[in-house]
Amino acid sequence: MTPKDIKLAERLADAAGHAIRPFFRNSFDSETKSDTSPVTEADRAAEQAIRDILDAECPHDAIIGEEFGVKAGDSKRTWVLDPIDGTVSFMAGRPIFGTLIALMNEGWPVMGVLDQCIANERWVGVTGRETTLNGAPVKTRPCRELSDAVLASSAPQYFDDHSAQHFMALAEKTSKRVVWGGDCYNYALLASGHIDIVVESGLKLYDMAALIPIVEGAGGLMCDWNGEPLHEGSEKDGGHVIAVGDPARLEDVLEGLACHH
Repeated sequence: MTPKDIKLAERLADAAGHAIRPFFRNSFDSETKSDTSPVTEADRAAEQAIRDILDAECPHDAIIGEEFGVKAGDSKRTWVLDPIDGTVSFMAGRPIFGTLIALMNEGWPVMGVLDQCIANERWVGVTGRETTLNGAPVKTRPCRELSDAVLASSAPQYFDDHSAQHFMALAEKTSKRVVWGGDCYNYALLASGHIDIVVESGLKLYDMAALIPIVEGAGGLMCDWNGEPLHEGSEKDGGHVIAVGDPARLEDVLEGLACHH
């Protein structure tokens, strides 16, 4: 991981934002994908803008993107892209979606960028460094008790019946202080000390890879529902994700979910 990589990731985010802004609260084409999730021409334009730069400057790196799939590489490095995480929010004119750009080395995320191009907010996380928001360091906040915690998740429909029961058991212990909606933006707010816990199910690699260095560089912790580190294969296990701002609360969250083996 070099300063050059970080600058490149920021340029990729700039390119995506440039592609997205003209469509926001404007007319655009959209369709439903085979997994029933929506995609717009803004999603595709943003990912294409990123890939054009990577193809030119990092031809040996692999790419995994939500819209255009996998491009093989031979460098042990993989760029993981979600051009608009929170497409439903984008389509509704809500500026709480984000562009997610991760760099993985041998299957582990080492850098993540979350860019909110309407609010001009950019979180950058790099392994071994402090996470920044627009260049200034950010920190998660302490949380003394689970009952004090603000818990966030994207939407109830992403949980199956089984995982929904576990989530609601945890929600009871957080005094039902639950924030719905927000997708990747919830993790950015956790990194900046405004939310304490994010719990989700069904995430894909491109939904989570960029968020791990961002949360952990701000003092938080991310893992699956068994407390295991997240990596390339985590989506195959159901994409169950926990983010805690205060690592001291992790055991409480695992007990609250009643999934800890």
